[in-house]
Amino acid sequence: MESTEGRMLAEEYLRLGGKRRVKIDDNHQTVRLWEADPPDAERFWHDRIERLEDRRRKDVEFFLPSINSP
Repeated sequence: MESTEGRMLAEEYLRLGGKRRVKIDDNHQTVRLWEADPPDAERFWHDRIERLEDRRRKDVEFFLPSINSP
C-alpha cells in the first residue's frame, strides 16, 4: 500500500504519543482531544500539521484513530 504524506504525518504524530482522535459523521470530520498530548506530539502537531492548508490537514486527520470504532 502506498503511503501518502497525510498518512505519514499522522503515523509520526501517533508514534510521538499523540492523543487526538477523529470523528467522522455524515462526511463531517472533526478532531477531538480529551487528554493532553505529550510535549513532542503537541509540538509536532503545531509545527507540521496545524499549519497545513485545510484539505491537507483533513487528509492527516483522516488517518488518526477514529472514535467511531469500538
